[in-house]
Amino acid sequence: MSTDNRADDLHGDGPAATEQVGRGATEQFGRAVEPLARLAELGETLPALTPPLAAYVPAVQTGNIVYVSGQVPMADGALIATGKVGAEVSAEQARQLAQRCALNGLAAIHALVGLERVVRVVKVVGFVASADGFTGQPAVINGASEFLGAVFGDAGRHARSAIGVAELPLGAPVEVEMIVEVRPA
Repeated sequence: MSTDNRADDLHGDGPAATEQVGRGATEQFGRAVEPLARLAELGETLPALTPPLAAYVPAVQTGNIVYVSGQVPMADGALIATGKVGAEVSAEQARQLAQRCALNGLAAIHALVGLERVVRVVKVVGFVASADGFTGQPAVINGASEFLGAVFGDAGRHARSAIGVAELPLGAPVEVEMIVEVRPA
């Protein structure tokens, strides 16, 4: 009977997990992935950090983990869109807004520790303000997930939840929070 390490790998303590941590998550296909350069290749730049709208901070670090507060699709201090997905906001538009939320999250990480220290994206949680009967939350949050994969390569692959909710702050259609692992300073 052969030993199967896949279950260990799901928990981050098998050979594949050790290999990933050992080689660093900013490496893809044997070459380094520099997140800021990759953003430029994608035609994106980090936006200015949006000041918190209530009593919280945009991101906090404990040990080698950075927790990013929920990011709504803000640009230049204003929401890009408001409304519920499946009613006032199309699923495709919400997908693009989820990407913007992820970009805003990267700005929060960069302001706190620098994107170059990101080892991997660990988890993304996406909230979708959903019209009655809308069930496409996973496809909407793919906008954030696929964007993070494009920026970080394999290190952008993550665990995820996509949740439909009745309302979000300020009437935002989408909100995304994330957890990332970083290298020591």
